[in-house]
Amino acid sequence: MTLRIAEIFGPTIQGEGALIGEPTVFIRAGGCDYRCSWCDSMHAVDSAYRHAWTPLSDNAVWDQVRDLSGGRPLTVSISGGNPAIQDFSGVIALGKAEGYRFACETQGSIAKPWFAELDTLVLSPKPPSSGETVDWAAFENCLTAAKGCRNIVLKIVIFDDADYAWAQQVAKNHPDLPLYLQPGNPEVDPNQPVDLQVTTDRLLWLIEKVTGDGWFTPRVLPQLHVLVWGNKRGV
Repeated sequence: MTLRIAEIFGPTIQGEGALIGEPTVFIRAGGCDYRCSWCDSMHAVDSAYRHAWTPLSDNAVWDQVRDLSGGRPLTVSISGGNPAIQDFSGVIALGKAEGYRFACETQGSIAKPWFAELDTLVLSPKPPSSGETVDWAAFENCLTAAKGCRNIVLKIVIFDDADYAWAQQVAKNHPDLPLYLQPGNPEVDPNQPVDLQVTTDRLLWLIEKVTGDGWFTPRVLPQLHVLVWGNKRGV
């Protein structure tokens, strides 16, 4: 199996969602079926960057992960783009044999059997501000494929009131899934510094929305990597 890989990096910490703060090596897949208006990983999404994606075998990917982690098992996060476009079952099998844990984040538009082999599946359907429309039948297929995965969670990025109201409805439709909310980051240029005041103001806005509404189901988290490294890639 040959995989299209945009980058492999770490160990660093997971910057968001259910595993925030956890030491992690990241495998970022190249290619995506979405074109979100505020995407912060276009280098792993747009086919214009295809020349920079490296074709690697399962074993070659795993060799890099093992080298980066010094052979010490930790969490490996498969992201993108949309990693569900590709078949990561071989990489997961190699890592599991050596005691590594696997997480994957995807928007829930494509279901894959290897979801069931994950330790954590983060389903991150894209809200209205993304410009994309969620196929909820495909999302349900992802949940079905992931049966066997011990930790399936929802993560929704919030940019505005419409996104917030949309997230509330998603939560009502999927009450059994732990929900993580994070404020969206409108500054996606890796060459431009992030305005930390704007970032913290957006986080405070979301906290006040949730607590003011008495909506105590979700966990509200920052994008920790943005606070520490801005939009720098590979950390």
